[in-house]
Amino acid sequence: AFPAVKVLGFAAYSGTGKTTLLTRVIPLLTGAGLRIGLIKHSHHDFAIDRPGKDSYELHHAGCSQTLLTSRYRSALIKENVQQVEPRLDNALRELDLDRIDLVLVEGFRHVVELTKIELHRPSLNKPLLYPKQSNIIAIASDENIDTDLPLLDINNAEAVAEFILKWKKS
Repeated sequence: AFPAVKVLGFAAYSGTGKTTLLTRVIPLLTGAGLRIGLIKHSHHDFAIDRPGKDSYELHHAGCSQTLLTSRYRSALIKENVQQVEPRLDNALRELDLDRIDLVLVEGFRHVVELTKIELHRPSLNKPLLYPKQSNIIAIASDENIDTDLPLLDINNAEAVAEFILKWKKS
């Protein structure tokens, strides 16, 4: 079950430009007054701190959870002991949803119940996710695509943000 706050995914194959588009859309959404939460799925091991930093050394000494906190930001590092692919519903529970108006999700393209905008670049020779996934509400592309869904210009962050704002109000 998803939370009451609206959740919108950006689904695409690697290299399509999800992060690039989101870094341009998010400031437009926050400029419209929305408090944005973001969940990014990664297939890679990652560190949010660098070796040699106290927080890195303390966490890697054996902590299963480490909270880095300052007056500017906090970050909770949790080891996924079972090392199974993360589930979106569990990731959503990690956010403070009382302080968020909209959660954007990069990745998790196979989560059926997630409403998504599909990003598609025909030059990458990858198949469309739509219509196999019925939860896609629009396609953002750099070329004209024959679709019954709203077609957005992947290079026009303003148009994508406008679509999201209208969708959020619906």
